[in-house]
Amino acid sequence: MENYHDAEWGVPVHDDRLLFEFLVLEGAQAGLSWSTVLNKRENYRQAFDHFDPETVARYDEQKIEELLQNPGIIRNRLKVQAAVANAKAFLAVQEAFGSFDEYIWRFVDGVPVINHWRTLEQIPVSTRVSEILSRDLKKRGFKFVGSTICYAHMQATGIVNDHTVDCFRHAEIINQYPLPEEEE
Repeated sequence: MENYHDAEWGVPVHDDRLLFEFLVLEGAQAGLSWSTVLNKRENYRQAFDHFDPETVARYDEQKIEELLQNPGIIRNRLKVQAAVANAKAFLAVQEAFGSFDEYIWRFVDGVPVINHWRTLEQIPVSTRVSEILSRDLKKRGFKFVGSTICYAHMQATGIVNDHTVDCFRHAEIINQYPLPEEEE
């Protein structure tokens, strides 16, 4: 967990494969702790063909049954089926927008939201933007993408920087990934 926090969480992601990975993992996490999913992340990478959305979109019922027998992942039929449905919807979004990156970052005008929370208790579980994103994803056929899951995805992929201001990563991420210069 510490390594994940220190190296990944909150870092802006613009790689479609990684954005898909987090989408699947956040959906798998629903109702569970993030540490449960994080501890199974490598198993998920192996089981889900390194989160290649084109491959996952082609999974058939036999592959789903195989996944449901895999003790290395969360064996919830609805979550596994959602990963397959989400891969198909993900490919449709890529087709429509050129990339999932282009699609998802438009919800924040391409610029990370930098919050300045002083305590963990101040960090919300969802926001107006995550609610809008959730509704749009559902309309496009995505599953397990409620507002809270969408906000967790936004946090994990750096669309939102929710490190508290006293956390060394808050400033590091801002300095390492500066905002784009404004046009004159």
